[in-house]
Amino acid sequence: MGVPVAGGFGEKYLDGDPRNERYRCSVWVRTENLSIIIDTGPEFRLQTIRSGIKHIDLLLITHEHMDHIAGLDDVRSFNYAQKDSIPLYSTPKGISSIRSRFDYLFGEKKYPGSASFELNVIKNPLEIGNDRITHLPVSHGNVLVYGYRINDFSYVTDVKNIPEKTKELIRGSKILVLSGLRWEPPHPTHLTIPEAVELAEELQVPKTYLVHMNSYVNHSKTNKRLPSHVQLAYDMLEVSI
Repeated sequence: MGVPVAGGFGEKYLDGDPRNERYRCSVWVRTENLSIIIDTGPEFRLQTIRSGIKHIDLLLITHEHMDHIAGLDDVRSFNYAQKDSIPLYSTPKGISSIRSRFDYLFGEKKYPGSASFELNVIKNPLEIGNDRITHLPVSHGNVLVYGYRINDFSYVTDVKNIPEKTKELIRGSKILVLSGLRWEPPHPTHLTIPEAVELAEELQVPKTYLVHMNSYVNHSKTNKRLPSHVQLAYDMLEVSI
C-alpha cells in the first residue's frame, strides 16, 4: 500500500529517515542498449519524473494486482514522445487482466490519445541484442507471478514460494531483488524477512536487496539485524553490475 498508507496511517513509525517512505515497487533497468521498466504502480508518473526516465523500450509486468499495474495509463506520454507503442510482457492472467481493466486502451473501444501497448505473454527467454531476459515463475498465494532475470540481475517481488526450476534460473545472478514483507508472523502470500534471508542464503547470490516492506519495517534498525549481503532496498537506490 506504500508507506505511509492512504490516510497517513503508519506515519507514527517514520523517524525522519527518507528511506522509510516507500512508493509501490517498480524498477528501471538500463543495459547498454535497453531501457526496461518492471511494473507500473500507482506512483509511476512520479517515479519517472524523479528518476529522469525519458525512454522506455520494454515493459515487464510481474502480475495483475493493481499496485503493479495501476500506472499503465501514464505510459501514454512515452508513446507521444517515442511515436510508437511499447511492447509489454506478463503472465497469461496479467495480460488478460490488463485488457479487461484497461479496455479503453484496446480494440474498437480504444480512446483517442490513450496509451498504446503491444501485449505479449512471455513464454521463452527474450534475446534482444546482447541482452537476455528470462521470466521467473513463482507463486504469490494462488497467483502466478513472473519475476525477471535480465542478464545477471534477478527481480522477484510478491512471492511466497519459488519452485526448484525457478531457483535454478536465478542461481548465478550477481544481484537479486526479493520481497520481504515484515519480520513476523508468517504471511500466507508473502515472504517474511527471515524467510527471504533464508532463501537468499540458499540461492547464494552475492548481493540481495529486499523490497515490498510494510509500515512497521524500519530501514536502519532492520539492516543492523541482517547479514551484510542482504539489505533493505529504498526508493531511488541505484546499483550497478
